[in-house]
Amino acid sequence: MTIRLILADDHKIVREGLRAIFEKITDVEVIAEAEDGLETVRLAKKLLPDIVIMDIGMPNMNGIDATRQIIAETKGVRVLALSTHTDSKFVMQMLGAGASGYLPKDCTCEELVAALHAAITNQLYLSPRITDVVIREYLHNLPKREPSVFTILTTREREVLQMMAEGKTTKEIASRLNVSVKTVDTHRQQIMAKLNIHSIAELTKYAIREGITSLEP
Repeated sequence: MTIRLILADDHKIVREGLRAIFEKITDVEVIAEAEDGLETVRLAKKLLPDIVIMDIGMPNMNGIDATRQIIAETKGVRVLALSTHTDSKFVMQMLGAGASGYLPKDCTCEELVAALHAAITNQLYLSPRITDVVIREYLHNLPKREPSVFTILTTREREVLQMMAEGKTTKEIASRLNVSVKTVDTHRQQIMAKLNIHSIAELTKYAIREGITSLEP
């Protein structure tokens, strides 16, 4: 059985490196690449790969929301997170979104292949470093979690917030989401009201702090 993959990462050099690795493996085929979350979701729905290897910090839609949407709207597609982020906030949100595994980007090729084979057999795969993060989070888990952007805002509001933070205009956001400018304005007002933040600069800082966008070049 050949494992069909989509590579989702906003850095071309990372995608090229991953493709080079997988071209040497007989039972793995890269069927598509995506550089942002929205494109990843679209390709996953269209091509129905076995696994999406997902970065977290991507433009237009972050990897956490893209994972949540793929898991909810496609059948049998699994997601493996491959990210530079290794703190508990990102790990727990990604696993909560339905990812089948989580690896840091400095993992070995052998570990990445092992994660693929684990995911394809419906097993959860965590690298040793990530396992430690998950255990620590569990041991220090408080009865009441602090609210986060993923509990305060809706998925659509997070999409709008991310694009606002990335400097897109209201017209550009409306075009990308296929909604009216008035709808985007309404979302913006709701975001500001829910977060009690009333300037784009502060919203941008908040989005970066919460992992909605990294604004990496």
